[in-house]
Amino acid sequence: MAQEQQEQKQIRVGVLALQGAFAEHIILLNTLPQVSEAVAIRNAEEISKVDALVIPGGESTTMALIAERSGFWPSLQEFVRTHPTWGTCAGLILLSEYITSGGTLKGDQKLLGGLGISIKRNAFGTQKESFEAGLHVEGLENAEKLFPGVFIRAPVIDEILKPDEVEVVAKLEQDYGRTPKGTIVAVKQGHLLGSAFHPELTHDNRMHLFFVKMAQDWIAKQQK
Repeated sequence: MAQEQQEQKQIRVGVLALQGAFAEHIILLNTLPQVSEAVAIRNAEEISKVDALVIPGGESTTMALIAERSGFWPSLQEFVRTHPTWGTCAGLILLSEYITSGGTLKGDQKLLGGLGISIKRNAFGTQKESFEAGLHVEGLENAEKLFPGVFIRAPVIDEILKPDEVEVVAKLEQDYGRTPKGTIVAVKQGHLLGSAFHPELTHDNRMHLFFVKMAQDWIAKQQK
């Protein structure tokens, strides 16, 4: 009976596989006993068969363009509105409500929205200025051990637009170049999670576990 209860709590997680580092997310998700299966998602039919979604790092403009041209965008947007979703780096940009500056965009990129934040793209500089930073993530398992945040042409959250709804879960522990200590790099709002860094490029699956448990809790509440 206990085994059956554990299986009932497992969830099937999709990773948006239009472009970017989706394979690495799938590998880490499949290490978790809470996940029945982690799969690549490329269309409306596939997304209808998962409980939660990860939008990976990559090129947010390319992802949006492919989803729109293939007719997948409306289904993707509806899923994000109604199901647990985690955006990392480019995924964080897509889940934001507004882009303030950075890169070549002028606020005209198509966004899924949902997170009440504004984003500054490529805030840490070019690919050559990538770095790893130890992060304290609120609610992370074994939280006294810093999480290795990998930042590659990463965005930062420069404003919380809905402070009553958005919970800050990670900030920079020190200055990095022109980006000051205390800069917000991960947030949570209801069933949505966003991080500016790349957890999939580490061997540490605690951020993936954090998201999966968050998704399980949200799903359980919806079923009551």
